[in-house]
Parts: sequence; C-alpha cells; structure tokens
Amino acid sequence: MPVSIDPRLLRAFVAVAEDLHFTRAAARLYVAQQALSRDVRRLERELGAELFVRTTRQVTLTPDGERLLPHARRVLAAQDDLLAAFAAGQARPLLVDLNSAGLATGRRVLYRARELAPDCELMARYESGLTGAAADLLAGRLDASFGRFAGLDPALRSALAQQPVRYEPMAVVLPERHPLASLPEVPVSALAGETVYAGAGNPRTREWTDLALRLFEGRGIRLAPPLPMAVGDEEFARVMAKTGNPVLAVVDFPSMPGAVRRPLVAPVPLSPVSLVWRKGLVHPGLTALRRAAAKTARSEGWLRRPADAWLPAEDEATMGAGPTPDARPRRAAAGRPRAGSGPARPGAAP
Repeated sequence: MPVSIDPRLLRAFVAVAEDLHFTRAAARLYVAQQALSRDVRRLERELGAELFVRTTRQVTLTPDGERLLPHARRVLAAQDDLLAAFAAGQARPLLVDLNSAGLATGRRVLYRARELAPDCELMARYESGLTGAAADLLAGRLDASFGRFAGLDPALRSALAQQPVRYEPMAVVLPERHPLASLPEVPVSALAGETVYAGAGNPRTREWTDLALRLFEGRGIRLAPPLPMAVGDEEFARVMAKTGNPVLAVVDFPSMPGAVRRPLVAPVPLSPVSLVWRKGLVHPGLTALRRAAAKTARSEGWLRRPADAWLPAEDEATMGAGPTPDARPRRAAAGRPRAGSGPARPGAAP
C-alpha cells in the first residue's frame, strides 16, 4: 500500500464513479480523457485493486470501487475545507503585542500594515515586554511583538526571527518638582546619585531592566527596587509622586500627569527595537507588517544613529546584521545578556 495518495487521483476516480463515463468525467474536470484514464490506472496500481469494469458499452464500479468511494469523498471534502480556510482573504487574524498603548513604534508600524493589507485582520494587544511575549510567540498564542531581540535568552532567539525597526532614543520621566525637570535635556551624568526606576522585578520586562543596568554601570546611578504592579496613568502618577524616583523611558513615552519627560543626552542612549515573530510563520498579515516596518523605518530615519549614541555591543551586532533569516536558527553570540524591550511603568508590563 502507498504511504500517501495524491488527491488528484481520488478526484479523477470520484468523477468517473459519479458519471460512470470517462468522457463526461474528463469534461467535468477540464482535463483530457487520456489524462483522466491515466490517473485512474495509476490509482488502481497504487491501491492494488481494480476499481472499474470497463466495456465498450458501459463503465461500472467494482466492489473495491464501491468500497473506496465514500472514503475518497470524505478525503476530498476535507481537502476542500482546508483550501477554503486558507484561501486569499480568509486568513486568521494576526495577533500583535504592542507592549503598551502609549508607545508609538509598534503602533505606527501596525497602522501602516493595515493600510498595506486592508483585507487582513491585524489585532493589537497591549500586555508585555518582549521577554513575556516570547513564550506566547513560541506557543503560537501570539504572532508578533516588538522589542530588544539581543536581550532574549539564546534558546529563545534560536526559534524566533527578527527585523530591525528602530533605534529609539531613551528619556527620563521626572516628577514636576524634581531638580532636573527644568532642563530641556538631561545629561546621563546628571543622574549620578539618583535612584531610577526601570522595571526591576517585572518578569515580563527583564530585558528592559538589564538594558538599564548596562547604562547605569559605572555612572553612579542606582536601580530602584521592585514595586507592585501599577495599572493606569493615575496609579502610575501616584506611585511616582510617592517615591519621587525618575523613570527610565523612551522619547515617545506618553505624557503623565504631574511629570515631565526629558530626552537623555551625552551620550544619547538608544533602545533597539525589532519586529519579532516565530520562525516558520507564514501569514499575509506578517508580510504586511514586515513591509510596513521597513517602509516606516526608511521614511522616518529610524535606523540612523546619532554620532554620540550609546548602545551595547550585542545590540549593535544584532541590529547591524539586519533581518534574521527565517529558514534556519541563528547561532547566538556568546555572552549575550537578557535585555530590555521598552520602558516599564512601576511594576507594570511596559
């Protein structure tokens, strides 16, 4: 018995079995009668059974043909259902994690993708940093996310693909009465002696905390201890006012009541953002998302770095390498740390 049977052979058999006439069956399938007869003979050889009794006057099913017919119909019906489910315009929705509703990079790429592929349903969620999203990507519960690819564990990176999108300048969010709030820009050195919140203790944003630690190292900046999860702008502002601690963020971080956002300079620290998805994923929405990311990055100059930029070497290597090939795992460089994908509110997923 064959390991598998070409559905085309079953379709030829069913057409002849229903019409009991090779010429009419061939016309129904839009094939030559010789081709149809050849497919039926091949199916008989593969099954080791005669399916039709052929005479010059008529065609009839043999007992084996009668036995095969209901099975063949079920197989063809299942194939038709499968093809219909994946027909153009019928793809399932693509689920994209944008990290936080206030962050612009992923949101702008998603909006552009919707314009490029209006027939695709691209759904947004706002739940997690890239560390938290990675598990959902691998489990198939999520299709794409944005964040710092070099910050993921090498085992996770080997199963994921990425496309660099943006070097996002980092900023600091300060209480309105903080001494540094009066500055239009805050030199990184001015944070020496400060305790800065960067998502410590949030398991879904470990990459952001690690990026902060790398920036703080050797500069006399302390990492603020973990805080309970704060949900919503009002709660974020309340916790921030209570602690008085600056918050490490990015320049597109949304405005908060009672706080000001100031870009960091001298150097300009960068948060590297990639579009990340599960290797092997094929979906028209992902194609649109990748096109949108490339177009937006190009038009906005998102992948240009300022002359005085700060960026960990691991991130420079990952972002400079361009998109990760989707066909094979990428070998992780030794010593890559876990790192951050975006700013984190106190205790909350960024």
